[in-house]
Amino acid sequence: MNHRFSIGTAALILIATTIAVSQSAVQSNAITDPAQITAKQKFDIQPFTIEKLYMTRNVGDSSWSPDDKQIAFVTNITGRNNIWVVPSQSGWPTQLTVSNQRQANIAWSPKGRWIAYNSDYDGNEQWDLFLVSANNGQVVNLTNTPEVSEEGTAWSPDGEKLAYSVKPKSAPNYELDAIEVLTKRVTPLTSNTPAQLSNVNPIWSKDGKWIVFTQQDAAGKDSNVFIVSSAGGRVTNLTPHKGEQNFLATAISPDGKTVLITSNAENGYANAGLLNIASKKITWLTTDKWEVSSGQFSPDGKRLTWSANIDGNQDIYIYDVAMRRAQALAVAKGINSLGGSETAFSHDGARLLYTHNGPNAPNDIWTYDFAAQKPLQVTHSLVGGVRGEDMVEPFLVHYPSKDGKWQISAFVYVPYNAEKNGQNAAIVYIHGGPTSQTINTFSHNIQYLVNQGYFVIAPNYRGSSGYGKEFEDANLHDMGGGDLQDVISAAEWIKKTGFIDPKKVAVMGGSYGGYLTMMAVTKAPDLWAAGVPIVPFVNWFTEIENEDPLLRQYDLATMGDPMKDKALLQERSPINFVDQIKAPLLLLAGGNDPRCPKTEAEQVASAIKKRNGVAELKVYENEGHGFAKTENQIDAYTRVADFLKKYAEPAKCGCNLEQ
Repeated sequence: MNHRFSIGTAALILIATTIAVSQSAVQSNAITDPAQITAKQKFDIQPFTIEKLYMTRNVGDSSWSPDDKQIAFVTNITGRNNIWVVPSQSGWPTQLTVSNQRQANIAWSPKGRWIAYNSDYDGNEQWDLFLVSANNGQVVNLTNTPEVSEEGTAWSPDGEKLAYSVKPKSAPNYELDAIEVLTKRVTPLTSNTPAQLSNVNPIWSKDGKWIVFTQQDAAGKDSNVFIVSSAGGRVTNLTPHKGEQNFLATAISPDGKTVLITSNAENGYANAGLLNIASKKITWLTTDKWEVSSGQFSPDGKRLTWSANIDGNQDIYIYDVAMRRAQALAVAKGINSLGGSETAFSHDGARLLYTHNGPNAPNDIWTYDFAAQKPLQVTHSLVGGVRGEDMVEPFLVHYPSKDGKWQISAFVYVPYNAEKNGQNAAIVYIHGGPTSQTINTFSHNIQYLVNQGYFVIAPNYRGSSGYGKEFEDANLHDMGGGDLQDVISAAEWIKKTGFIDPKKVAVMGGSYGGYLTMMAVTKAPDLWAAGVPIVPFVNWFTEIENEDPLLRQYDLATMGDPMKDKALLQERSPINFVDQIKAPLLLLAGGNDPRCPKTEAEQVASAIKKRNGVAELKVYENEGHGFAKTENQIDAYTRVADFLKKYAEPAKCGCNLEQ
């Protein structure tokens, strides 16, 4: 579970066998010399506007209908993330929910009548569990608990119940419940779980008698797979171990004997394995040194899936259980992710549901026909006269950390037709998390900024996911320290390309990336022409005091206690160093943000203005942690672009037809 934006020594009782090794471990081809960065020539590039780019749709969660003839999915065609239905052979989609609020975690019931989903209010993350009729759009709020959040939508095989995670607003962790759809009677599946542990991702056995789930610690560094009766009662740990290791369940085999898991217990990197429920023995399917995420079984149990993230690009693999052989799905390169709710396989096992996107192709739903060996694009998000060919594909680069401990990976976006004259502007674009990763995906904001003439470098600083446990743990109790130096190194690296004016380098990021933006402008004030912290936190003491209790547990576990670690938290709170800031700032916040409350951004703006500095502040009162409503996205990134052009003006590079 990532904090902001929502795996040691094996125990002797976990006997491990490896039957497939490194099918996906392909070394990335990265640039290490800044001088090798070049600009491509293209002279018919259309100018982008924020309004036009945001006519390009977002496509989110998806789910097969029971007869495989339709696919339900979440999209913001109307400017809101609502549920739509489209023929699985592609066609015109039909809107099913009409709401000003966002929907997520959709799952079509086995009987076909209902689609379950979660929805909150104006981004406050107090989710309720809803049903919508697939026939007439009738909506039923099953839980209607403003002070309790219900998250997840796992249908029982008979379609009578839903299992989900539940957390009262004042609670520090999640328990599991199951609800009978007709009577709304709730059965607790877990209870009295220690405050630092949460129960998530319930998965039903095919006979409906058992539920497998994952129990994870607040820091996200240690977790186990458990099994419990679907009637509740005693839980059994299937992965007892020593030290910090993660074990995450993603599917149960049709015969109910095996759990498909993701774990870093084998070699410190996330890999896929098969966990035998009776013996607790793990058979490893991969032993890669990138990031593998297990998927699901086919309906007959003869095949299963996983995905492999290799330095920010992701492929899907199909594994033949009997042959013990894996093969990459023959689809376009980019970010390919498994779709579906219970499984990506169609109910007849003939097709696979997945999503594809890349830097020049927004996320879309596709299916893959195994017999025909052909993919089919089901949705078409790139609309509004926007051409993929006008978007920039980034360079993958590597550079050493200042302390020599790590190799840092980053994506570098170069405007078309840019001249290597030392006059261009650059942006260091910092991802949130911190346990997250910048991947080779579509970004409205980055593509717009590059189209306007900005270079962008997006680093995966220490603490990012995707590069193994040791790298991911490298900023524990050091946030704003070594990871900040990796961000500063990104700015220094991009300046060595010969394209950049050192006086026109800006820094921006959201969530934890907003925190690092604030650390950057306070700890390295002479480096930046401007800063754009989006939904940031700036004060460890007020953040821990005011944030959601679950996130408070995370901060205490990963950074420290305000009493015991007072000196460290003071030194890593940028609010204490606003007197050092020289760069003008634009701060954006959400009025309902439970993760980084708006008061964090407000105290920065107030402190800077008292010193007669430049700090523009915009709070979107009907948003939470990030901006979901299209009109707010357009307004926010229009403000960002106008602000950056004022303080770090891009060079006239002929990057689009208007220049």
